[in-house]
Amino acid sequence: MLRQDCAMTRSKRIEFDNLRGQMLAGSLELPPSEPRAFAIFAHCFTCGKDFAAATRISRALAAKGFGVLRFDFTGLGNSGGDFANQNFSSNVDDLVAAAQWLAERHQAPRLLVGHSLGGAAVLIAGNRIESVEAVATIGAPSHPDHVQHLLEGSIETIRATGSATVSLAGRPFTIQSHFLDDLQEQEVAGTLRNLSRAVLIMHSPQDEVVSVDHARKLYTSLQHPKSFVSLDGADHLLSKRADSQYVADVIAAWAGRYLPPFEHPDTEQGVVRVTGRADGFLQMCTAGEHDWLADEPKSVGGSDLGPTPYDLLLAALGTCTSMTLGMYARHKKLPLESVTVELQHDRIHAKDCEDCDKTDGQIDRIQRVLTVVGDLDDAQRARLVEIADRCPVHRTIENEIKVETRLA
Repeated sequence: MLRQDCAMTRSKRIEFDNLRGQMLAGSLELPPSEPRAFAIFAHCFTCGKDFAAATRISRALAAKGFGVLRFDFTGLGNSGGDFANQNFSSNVDDLVAAAQWLAERHQAPRLLVGHSLGGAAVLIAGNRIESVEAVATIGAPSHPDHVQHLLEGSIETIRATGSATVSLAGRPFTIQSHFLDDLQEQEVAGTLRNLSRAVLIMHSPQDEVVSVDHARKLYTSLQHPKSFVSLDGADHLLSKRADSQYVADVIAAWAGRYLPPFEHPDTEQGVVRVTGRADGFLQMCTAGEHDWLADEPKSVGGSDLGPTPYDLLLAALGTCTSMTLGMYARHKKLPLESVTVELQHDRIHAKDCEDCDKTDGQIDRIQRVLTVVGDLDDAQRARLVEIADRCPVHRTIENEIKVETRLA
């Protein structure tokens, strides 16, 4: 599937209950066609589902064919419950509840992805969700109690009084002593040794929040199959859009080995299939074994995930032109090295076209500019311009075309 370097804007807001009956708010990102598999994304400590990296990675995975559910843990974002009453164990429970919701409404999740403390949570949840076949972590600590360093200066107060309000990422949160107790009681190493899932560990050597040494500890605790990918140059929060896109690219490629084969829609030779949801412009195009997206710019209500229909039309003419010139040069043994075709579509008044049959209204105009590289003389270059007009797509566009439409 064509790599997309921007976020997918078509998402579905959903709600579901956690194991304690409290409402959790989520976003379900869906691809333009039937999802190849469903995944759950777990956000970092106090971040929320709409955190930039969580949104970008989820939408990038959706553009690659995954259905991705991201949600606010209990007491965060738009979810119900009190953050002061939640802990790491409740986060794991929330992941289990999210998996149950997906299984009931769509399809049981096969992939878990977690960032930071969410990464530790998906590792623990991996064995509790039977449908999961692959788990990926991003900047995850090797033990949940690593987050205690964020509470330095307040731990004694929490222990002495039972709770304290601390500032995390510029926001106040009430932390109770049971939160600290739960962190210390987690036995991650033993859980990881028994984790019967494929695991991908992703971590930046420059991570200043969770040292890359945690990735080493996770890796050595895991059984095979396990993989490690360095996010060299990235910060802990994946602030750069390119880092989030890279993470999504790697996860999608890696997870493909552990998920059911992607059921590519069969198309006969010469048949192009286009499928899209009715709530937007995004379309999935399939021709043989090739997939790509088509869309409209954000300025007109699209999500800009692929070329527009007219872009595809111009690309058809441009590729056919270049192929035709190359084939002609090979046949005539011309010293042609490369061809670049630039095309632009617009509409002009018919009266402004000197050699057009139509005299009123507007006509479509395609401007095509050729750049040919090679030791060619003027006559050869002029001949290539003539040959360009003979490419099959050019002739099709200029011929009378009848389009027959029927319901399948």
